[in-house]
Amino acid sequence: MHQIVANPVDSARRWWVLAIVVAAQFMFGVDAFIVNVAIPTIAVELRASAAQIEAVIAVYLIGYATLVITGGRLGDIYGTRNTFLAGVLGFTLTSLWCGLAQSGPELILARLAQGATAALMVPQVLATIHVLFVDEARARAFAVYGTVLGLAGAAGFLLGGLLVTMDLAGLGWRAVFFVNVPVGLVIMAAAWRLMPSVPHRPDTRLDIPGALVLFAGLLGLIGPLLFGHELHWAPSVWLAMATGAAVIAGFVRLERRVALRGGMPLIDLALLADAAFMRGLCAVFFFFFANLSFYLVMTLFMQNALHIPPLRAGLVFVPLALAFVVASRHSGMRSRHRGTLVLIEGCVVQVIGLAALAATVLAVNVSSASLLAVPLAVFGYGQGLVMAPLSSAVLSTVQTSSAGASSGMYGTTTQIANAAGVAAIGAVYFAVQSAAPAVTALLASFALCVLSVAACAGFLLWMRRAGAA
Repeated sequence: MHQIVANPVDSARRWWVLAIVVAAQFMFGVDAFIVNVAIPTIAVELRASAAQIEAVIAVYLIGYATLVITGGRLGDIYGTRNTFLAGVLGFTLTSLWCGLAQSGPELILARLAQGATAALMVPQVLATIHVLFVDEARARAFAVYGTVLGLAGAAGFLLGGLLVTMDLAGLGWRAVFFVNVPVGLVIMAAAWRLMPSVPHRPDTRLDIPGALVLFAGLLGLIGPLLFGHELHWAPSVWLAMATGAAVIAGFVRLERRVALRGGMPLIDLALLADAAFMRGLCAVFFFFFANLSFYLVMTLFMQNALHIPPLRAGLVFVPLALAFVVASRHSGMRSRHRGTLVLIEGCVVQVIGLAALAATVLAVNVSSASLLAVPLAVFGYGQGLVMAPLSSAVLSTVQTSSAGASSGMYGTTTQIANAAGVAAIGAVYFAVQSAAPAVTALLASFALCVLSVAACAGFLLWMRRAGAA
């Protein structure tokens, strides 16, 4: 956990620092989505299979999820500012590598490295907010963070469609990665001037074995989901998944042994016994499980089944983004008075949006992207009601002394859920599409998204009732 220092920057300058770190968060979030619009072009030019294009998205998240807590520890050891700068530099260089990739496997490897460097950069965002905003402005800072987190998705789609369509200097899809280079350099320059140094924690230690075991477990569990369809779900696929699950189960036992030896486990084991926090993490998992996966299948359906061009496919998400912004502003104010009830209402609105979107696809000719805008906006409004205050609601259940550890677990959970959702719901989409019309595959994917959002609402309701007890 990062130590809170008294008045590290003046009240005006801290908002500029917030802008710098959330810009980095935005760049990371955009890169989780921007590749979706370019996927069909990437698949053709690099001769990438369906599993490989899923992996391009998923390994980015796996690389991040595995190392995000280690990135937070490195911030404790070497300082938030230094680690943030190293992360932004690494992210900028690996983005350049992604744009230069010449094959599907090389792009997958570059995306894995990109996610790993993001794990140095992103943990410092929440840590900086914790340090700089300890007064009544904290809620506003979290609202800004949540809004930027959600807007990154829609912005990624819009920017991706624009860059692919413009084909700047003949770069095609490669521009969606090259755009990070100038942005990263600007963020580094601003952080160098304005970001304060935070005292190091010399007692902080790394848990490299824990990080390696977690990476192996996630890769073993999620990887087979990505390639299962191409391998016709052979017994070896299920064996690999079972092995991955066993490794993840062994990860907890390994962490307990690290603690018994006097080391510093990757996760704070005390938080595993915090019932309120664990319920919150379950809600977070199911919310994000249906997040990135929804955008993936929706983009594939629009471009491959409806033959909507990339730019128009990106533009259709603009109303969703605007609705998200409006909902984020509403939820920040309403959650202070109504607590997690606002988040539960957001889950209900998401389900209504998904149902309306399914009805639109079934009832009318949706070759025009504009017909999808209204139900997508409803879905986006529901997402904004949940995403903006979710991190604050979950992290507020833990003691201040555990803020850093809980933030790391929160960040890990979101990206594991995103990667698992892309793998699982993407696998369902491709499996159904191979045997039925694309609209059937889309509806099957929507059904899984509805179940996931409903599970999120259930855990939020459990949190609410437990808190009132």
